[in-house]
Amino acid sequence: MMFLAATAALVVTVLLALVRAFLGPTVYDRVLGVNTIGTMTVLLIAAVGFLMGRPEFLDIALVYALINFIGTVAVLRYIKRGRAQDAGEAP
Repeated sequence: MMFLAATAALVVTVLLALVRAFLGPTVYDRVLGVNTIGTMTVLLIAAVGFLMGRPEFLDIALVYALINFIGTVAVLRYIKRGRAQDAGEAP
């Protein structure tokens, strides 16, 4: 019962982050909202895996967390520099 309440709280948090992602006044607020949605999705995958008795969902959650982190860093780097840079270019 406790995990169902936690899952419901995570869904509410995702909805609030979705509002922030759409209404954020700056691009950084939008990126933060999308990153929060990704983090809450990782927690939802782990909670659902526990509820269903499927421990392999934790592996999926870890991979999704890594993709979320790398994607956020890539987007912020692109926003900071204004364009994608090659590895050989000077900063």
